[in-house]
Amino acid sequence: MGIKMRENTKIIHIGNKVIGGGNPILIQSMTNTKTEDVQATVKQILDLEAAGCEIIRSAVPTLEAAKAFHEIKKQIHIPLVADIHFDYRLAIAAMENGADKIRINPGNIGSTDKLNAVIKEARDRNIPIRVGVNSGSLEKELVLKYQGVTAEGLVESALDKVHIIEDLGYDNLVISIKSSDVLMCIKAHELIAKQTVYPLHVGITEAGTVTSGNIKSAVGLGIMLYEGIGDTIRVSLTGNPLEEVKSAKIILKTLGLRKGGVELVSCPTCGRTQIDLIKLASDVEDMIQDINLDIKVAVMGCAVNGPGEAKEADIGIAGGRGEGILIKKGEIIRKVPEQELLTALREELLHMQG
Repeated sequence: MGIKMRENTKIIHIGNKVIGGGNPILIQSMTNTKTEDVQATVKQILDLEAAGCEIIRSAVPTLEAAKAFHEIKKQIHIPLVADIHFDYRLAIAAMENGADKIRINPGNIGSTDKLNAVIKEARDRNIPIRVGVNSGSLEKELVLKYQGVTAEGLVESALDKVHIIEDLGYDNLVISIKSSDVLMCIKAHELIAKQTVYPLHVGITEAGTVTSGNIKSAVGLGIMLYEGIGDTIRVSLTGNPLEEVKSAKIILKTLGLRKGGVELVSCPTCGRTQIDLIKLASDVEDMIQDINLDIKVAVMGCAVNGPGEAKEADIGIAGGRGEGILIKKGEIIRKVPEQELLTALREELLHMQG
């Protein structure tokens, strides 16, 4: 495939998961519920787990949110990361209540004494720290030094913070440098990957809506992952976090970095289409999320060309006027009324799944 891999990356344990050292790239997302609302947060995390999320992050803006981690942890099955800004006491409280990892920016935590208190708690519990740097909050002196917000400035800022924590005697770290500028983000990761052995959490921050955010993330993450950069990823979207997980899975599968799960292919609409192909393809995409098969499913809008176009898929459906066909390996196996196409496909998939 030509995918390069970073060598000798430090292995970091996050709860019951492992990143770095050539381990599989893990998918992250972030809850958008009020963390203090345990029931709503747990429900969202369980939905994200089912969709394929492997590490989840939740905001901790209050002490109540930190304490909620205790109950949330009891009801979920993936590592829970605490997102902390400004108040070092919230980082400590989150760890006391079960956080598997904390995300901080040492630059806004406060004095060395406050940062040292956070590190001591992390060391005592062997909890990794994600050092986060964002282009939107790059230090003024680095903006002046590099005459603007640049990839070089982001890297220097991140490594400065890493060195501060290392000097305080802790190296259980993950680095995250993010920018909404895709090309800057790529360059920054290319630079830092050569200068550190710590695993990298990669993503395009503030990427935008589901449409624009997916495009930016696919371009940025696709290039970085192809170059072997990244140990865990998040597709940041303004929308339902489930969309982030679905997109991350597709990106990893497209690059050959993730196996398993159903791959959906569907044709563009044209003048021959006689069914609502857009809705059908969307319904199939939602329907296959819980199907545990390593196969390709095709959704075609034309019963004339559908079988030929779907011949590389394991199974597929093609629509006609009022009815459609079920196809296996390019061969028509039966005709189905249009309104029963989705049900017929699911029944066949469940039969294949056993």
